[in-house]
Amino acid sequence: MARGKFITLEGGEGVGKTTLVQGLTHELADRNIDVVVTREPGGTAGAELLRDLLLNGEVERWSARTEALLMYAARVDHVERCIKPALERGAWVLCDRFADSTRAYQGVAGGLSGPELAKLESFALGDFRADMTLIVDLDPVAGRQRTIERGEKITRFEKFDIDYHKRLRRAFLEIALEEPERCVILDGSQSQEQVLRAAIEAVDERLAHAA
Repeated sequence: MARGKFITLEGGEGVGKTTLVQGLTHELADRNIDVVVTREPGGTAGAELLRDLLLNGEVERWSARTEALLMYAARVDHVERCIKPALERGAWVLCDRFADSTRAYQGVAGGLSGPELAKLESFALGDFRADMTLIVDLDPVAGRQRTIERGEKITRFEKFDIDYHKRLRRAFLEIALEEPERCVILDGSQSQEQVLRAAIEAVDERLAHAA
C-alpha cells in the first residue's frame, strides 16, 4: 500500500485554519481518501496533556526555550503514535500546526535562534517533514478580532501583544518564501469558500498524482 500524504496547516491566531481543515476533510473524503485530522500541540493523550500546559495560564508561565522543549516532547509522541502509523496505512493526515509553528512562535516571535531550533527539530524528527504546508495569511489585528467575534476562549499565546503577532505573520511568510516547493500561501482575508477553493486547487496541483 502506498504511503499517505502529510499536509500541515499553519498561520497566526484566528486565520481560519480550523474551518479550512473541515472543508479539506470533506473534500478528500468525497474522493474516498482515508483522512486523519489532528492538531498540535496535541493529537495523542500524552500530547494533549502538554497542550493544556502550553495554552493555558499567563504569558510569563514559560520561556520560549521551555515552550520549544514542551512542543517537541508533544510532537515526538504525536508523530510516533498517530501521524506515522496513519501514513503507513495509506491515510492522508491533515494537521493543524506542526514544526513551522515552533519556528515562528518560539523562534522568530519568541527570540530563539534558527540554528538552535534546527538542531532540536533534527534530533526530534530526523528527516520527517510535511509533504505540503498550507499557510493562511491574515493581518493579526483582523485575526484577533475574528477570535473575539467568535467568542472563542483566549489562549495563552493570544494574550501576547500585537508586535509578537506581527512577528509571527512575518515568520510564516518567510518560511513560505524559503521553501516554496512545500509551502503555499493562502489569502486569509478572503471568504471561507474562496480560501477552501484555493487550498483544493493547490492540493490538486501538487499532490493529485497521489490521490
